Amino acid sequence: MSSPSDHDPVDSAAGDRVTHATAARVILDAGGRAPLLPEARTAFLEALDQGWADPRRLHAEGRRARMLLDGAREAIAASVGARTPEVDLAPSHTASLHGAVRSVVRGRRRTGSQVVVSAVERAAVLNAADFAGDRVTVAVDRDGRVDAQELCAAVARPGVALAALQHANGEVGTLQPVGPVHDAARAAGVPLLVDAGSSLGHVDVGDAWDLLAADAGDWGGPSGLGVLVTRSGVRRSPDWPEDEDRWFPGGVSVPAALAAAVALQVAVATRSADDTARRRLVDVVRTRVTSDVPDVDVVGHGVDRLPHVLTFSCLYVEGEALLAALDARGFAVGSGSACTSSALEPSHVLAAMGALTHGNIRLALPRGTSATDVERFLAELPGIVAAVREAWGVGGL
Repeated sequence: MSSPSDHDPVDSAAGDRVTHATAARVILDAGGRAPLLPEARTAFLEALDQGWADPRRLHAEGRRARMLLDGAREAIAASVGARTPEVDLAPSHTASLHGAVRSVVRGRRRTGSQVVVSAVERAAVLNAADFAGDRVTVAVDRDGRVDAQELCAAVARPGVALAALQHANGEVGTLQPVGPVHDAARAAGVPLLVDAGSSLGHVDVGDAWDLLAADAGDWGGPSGLGVLVTRSGVRRSPDWPEDEDRWFPGGVSVPAALAAAVALQVAVATRSADDTARRRLVDVVRTRVTSDVPDVDVVGHGVDRLPHVLTFSCLYVEGEALLAALDARGFAVGSGSACTSSALEPSHVLAAMGALTHGNIRLALPRGTSATDVERFLAELPGIVAAVREAWGVGGL
């Protein structure tokens, strides 16, 4: 995989095309599971030797593992502008979101049980809100951006235990108005949970949050590690059995934690260059898909968005069929909601936006994606879409 500095202009890459029979795989689906950064791999392997012991043990090996684990939490805290004691590590991003919603609602049960969310939150947030309290859902516009005025009004009503708003939507890339929502939540005395699972390491997530959840696998760390940062003063109470690790019983892998922290440091340090390179490639895809593929709709905000995420919908065809056809030609892409696509269910995000919920292709470009790979995808996409439509008997529509 080339570095951002190796990118060539997309238009000049046509002469470098190779047939799909001999070409390498092109990975364009890094949402939530990005390729492991080399620095993270090195840190993980070293920690397997140095941090294998139980960090709760008092012997030298256990103390060494505890030192590595505390160092990982300290590095993550510094990357998000928090204090080390405010950082908890979870066995997954889903666990961090579930734990945040459940523990805050229980901790604030005297205030009320309502959880105010946007209609495009991850399924983990929506399901946790239904489980822990009474969900109040606020609509979004055609770009997938929540109605900030309506959400602020909902937060100000009596009985609200928690508000939850993603920093950006991981399916269509649209950034959310977390600043004004946080101001309104603070004025109402309601903590705001910000899901930065698609943002941290890619863009600056700022400090407009009371709880921040993130996913190490998304920024190039190992999968199977979530992060939950809780500002001091936020009242939480677990609703699960008591354990030595109060918030996420059983603890986490020390090597995974260290690798995640190293990957986040690298991602933050290279964020500006990565943003420029991937944003330019996504802009090219947005333009070319619209011009080269008939009956296609590119969704999400064109400017206020993540630099690496793009979803488009093709009329007259199912996303599963397109995904399979692209995979057969060497392209790994996503389809449907980033959090539910494995179930091949219609996207609740696109439905909330009023967009086409079938024939969806989601791209999430890994760091180092080359212009040559993007050009190859764009060159083959029109023919692949046409072939799938023809196979479905809708080629002439």
